Amino acid sequence: MPPIYAIGDIHGQLAMLRQALDWIEADGGAAAQVVFLGDLVDRGPDSAGVLELLCRGIDAGRDWTVLLGNHDRMFRRFLDAGSLHDGRILSGRGWMHPAIGGPMTLASYGVRASEETPTVEILAQARNKVPRRHRDLLARLKTLHREPGLIFVHAGLRPGVPLQAQEEDDLIWIRDEFHVVTTPFEALVVHGHTPVDVPTHYGNRVNLDTGAGYGRPLSVGVFEGGEVFALSSSGRAALL
Repeated sequence: MPPIYAIGDIHGQLAMLRQALDWIEADGGAAAQVVFLGDLVDRGPDSAGVLELLCRGIDAGRDWTVLLGNHDRMFRRFLDAGSLHDGRILSGRGWMHPAIGGPMTLASYGVRASEETPTVEILAQARNKVPRRHRDLLARLKTLHREPGLIFVHAGLRPGVPLQAQEEDDLIWIRDEFHVVTTPFEALVVHGHTPVDVPTHYGNRVNLDTGAGYGRPLSVGVFEGGEVFALSSSGRAALL
């Protein structure tokens, strides 16, 4: 079986994404299978560029699977219905709060907005500026992807719940209840969502979110023959 590559939370970091794809192509060739773990947008400087790169790669027939992250769903819900709030954000902050990152995403499309700008005005601009193909991509993002011995998901799984019964809110938002489990899941779970300092293998799961949304590195994992590696400009390094 050829290797499968996974890229952690991108958060609008187009330059980092291009670099990560260069590493993958150098390691596995242009036809490499890549899974993007979601949170494509928000916080970083070029969410529009990230979505455009993904659209072009998919259009060109790349073997890419793109998963839904909680930030991607917030962007999609804003464009679809003007929604600014998600019940899983306990702080009460909405998508337009700078800490969540909506204003940065909109700015990448040329839409200037803040929490004080009327939502109806922001929404009208956004619907005019965000290309239909970007909205179509957001609409068809998967919440989970299976490969032999591997489960790819943005945030994690609800323990004790069969895969087919997992709820979207958990797949894109869960943290503590998933992280405390040390026993094996149905397969090795590859996820992001919760930033860690370096790509980390916990035995039953691998976390590839290393904080690109906060200006830290974007991480790539390689999964081949039951082994797990972190990939960088220096090549592969085993994750044990």
